[in-house]
Amino acid sequence: MNNKLIVALDVDSFDKAKKLINKLSPYVNIFKVGSELFVSAGPGIIEYINKKRKKVFLDLKFFDIPNTVAKATLAAARHNVFMLTLHVSGGSDMLKKAKKALKDKNKMPLLLGVTVLTSKEVKSRREIIKLAHLAKKESLDGIVCSARETTSVKKACGKNFIVVNPGIRPSWAKEDDQKRITTPKEAVENGADFIVIGRPITEAKNPALAAKRILKELEG
Repeated sequence: MNNKLIVALDVDSFDKAKKLINKLSPYVNIFKVGSELFVSAGPGIIEYINKKRKKVFLDLKFFDIPNTVAKATLAAARHNVFMLTLHVSGGSDMLKKAKKALKDKNKMPLLLGVTVLTSKEVKSRREIIKLAHLAKKESLDGIVCSARETTSVKKACGKNFIVVNPGIRPSWAKEDDQKRITTPKEAVENGADFIVIGRPITEAKNPALAAKRILKELEG
């Protein structure tokens, strides 16, 4: 089982997510729960994934006043999630308070800063590096960014600074609404610690076969 692969459960119900989790669990160790699924299924979906002895990447991209984000971060951590996200552009105070909110928790999740959504174009890598530096300064564990910026981020922030790449598409999958995309193998070769793949797996006729195909590509 490849621990770099995260499958995005971008579906609208607990039942749909549960079916995908059951099909993919033999091959996938981490599942992403985003806004659509969390709003429709609630914390129960996190509990279900944990009961399957799998890890949860809670991708709700918190962005609000510092106190609100700090409380939301702590509330999310209480559900034993593996990783969670907040927007770096929320600023130093927001990031600092979110990190501080976790200081007394025994099992802290990895706190990741979202830089620029992969559905948007980036004029310069300096924009991403600036956000990465801010995330590191405020003691976040890493960032979420396009695979095209991974090498630069690792060089600027160090190899231990975690980089998660969304917008990953196998060469055989359609691009959909993502702009800055990369194949799974390219992303890992660029230094990604984790890659997030959704529709090429979850909307495939055989999700398990699609996942195995991607894992084989990563191993090749």
